[in-house]
Amino acid sequence: MHISKAAIWLSVVVILLAIMAAGAGLFWRSPGEPFAFTTLRDQAVQIYNQGVYRYDTLFIGAGYKGQDLVVLFLGVPLLALSILLYSRRSIAGRLLLVGALGYFLYVYASMALGAAYNRLFLLYVALFSASLFAFILAFSAFDLDLFATYLDGKIPHRGLGIFLLVSGLVTLIVWGAPLVASMISGRPPDRLDSYTTMVTSALDLAIITPSTLISGILILRSKPLGYLVSLPLLIIIIMLVPQIILSTVFQQSAGVPFTTGEMVGPVTGFVVLGLIAIWLLISLLRGLRPSHS
Repeated sequence: MHISKAAIWLSVVVILLAIMAAGAGLFWRSPGEPFAFTTLRDQAVQIYNQGVYRYDTLFIGAGYKGQDLVVLFLGVPLLALSILLYSRRSIAGRLLLVGALGYFLYVYASMALGAAYNRLFLLYVALFSASLFAFILAFSAFDLDLFATYLDGKIPHRGLGIFLLVSGLVTLIVWGAPLVASMISGRPPDRLDSYTTMVTSALDLAIITPSTLISGILILRSKPLGYLVSLPLLIIIIMLVPQIILSTVFQQSAGVPFTTGEMVGPVTGFVVLGLIAIWLLISLLRGLRPSHS
């Protein structure tokens, strides 16, 4: 399997741009207090009115701070390590690079398409583009027939496949059921607030859910493509754990009201999924056969 120098350089660009975007989002301060706003659907929401995310709602704007923290202190180091291992022709590095780029692609596709327009918009678009094409180049550099020779019996094939299938079904239900209910009732979905559409729901239902289900099926059929597709999905799940915890902390500090159930339920669920995903990721990487080259 060849090394894509273009993927390496684009990944470096992603790191530099992500430091700028997440750093500005996390540390850019501006005076202002949240204020009430009535949406086109006659809903009363609170606008964050601070820093980069001043035009986002209080819930979303404060939540982005948690995402920025994860990008800076977990995502960037992970991508840097992946580039280093990839440049050394490590099979684990190749997989990690695909996984790390998949995470950045997910984050900045969401930001470019979903965040309220701000001064960093073109930066989000650049990150979306760079991570997309770096991901394509790193992914397409895999020789699946050769990759299959690295897959050892020590890898928890059945467990990984079942986990992905369950995760895909859970995502489908968690995101899809409320949308169906809102369409039936004729009322806007929860957390739509001042936004025009449900970008995260669209990305998760259109891309993440099918990818997770397809990957799980392919793995259970012992197809090497399934393992390759699973890497970004596992890393996204893992990175969402600290992101949800930190976002909840920022949101509560900003004054977003939460019941105990609203805080404990999602955090507990993602922690369980994240711990399983970490174990499966480590098992997958450790179970790879040594390099043949």
